[in-house]
Amino acid sequence: MKNLKSILSLMTYVTSLFLANSIYGQTNTNLSIGELKFTAAGELDIHASATSSQNDFDYLVGKWVLKDKKLKSRLTNSKEWIEFESTVEMHKLLNGIGNMDVYRTTVDGKPFEGIALRLFNPKTKLWSIYWADSNVGVMDVPVVGSFEGNIGKFFCKDKFKGKDIIVVFLWDKTDPNNPVWSQAFSPDNGKTWEVNATNTSHRAK
Repeated sequence: MKNLKSILSLMTYVTSLFLANSIYGQTNTNLSIGELKFTAAGELDIHASATSSQNDFDYLVGKWVLKDKKLKSRLTNSKEWIEFESTVEMHKLLNGIGNMDVYRTTVDGKPFEGIALRLFNPKTKLWSIYWADSNVGVMDVPVVGSFEGNIGKFFCKDKFKGKDIIVVFLWDKTDPNNPVWSQAFSPDNGKTWEVNATNTSHRAK
C-alpha cells in the first residue's frame, strides 16, 4: 500500500509538471478558461462555484520553493522564457477568511519581494487576490474568482502599457504538495490568451 501511494503521488506530480510545461509560450488558446461573461455595463460577471470555501487555499500554508518561468516580453509574440527560483511563505489571517504570501527572489542581482493578499467574502463566496511588490509599492487591481474542484480561476480587467486587458490567475492544486500557478493576459476580452508567467511550488524541506 505504501508503494502504491508513492506511485500515485509521483504520477500526480508528473501530471502537474506536464500542465505547467505544456502552457509555456502558448498564445491564441482558451487554456480551458471557458467563455467569459460580462454585465450590461461591460464589467466581468463573476460568480462563485457551488463549492467555493474559505479553506480553498489551506494547502498553501507553510514554506515553499518555486520553479518559476516568465516571458521576457509580454503581448509581443515572444517565445523567450526566463527561468529562476523563488521562495514563498504563506500564513492564514483574519480567522481563516484571509491569507498572505511573502514572495522572495533575486532579479538582476538585487533582492525582490512581493506579497499576495487573498480575502474571502463570506457573502459572495468569492476570493479577491491582491499583489504588491518592492518595485512599485502599490496594490494591483485584484483578481476575483473561486475554485471548482482542484482548479481555481481568478479574473480582473486591467491595463498593460496603456492597452485594455483581462488578467487571469490559474491555480491547479491537483497535487497539493506541488501546486501549479499561471498568469495569462487577454487583449480581446478572452478570445485569445497569452501565458506570461507560471511556477510550480514544492514544499520546502
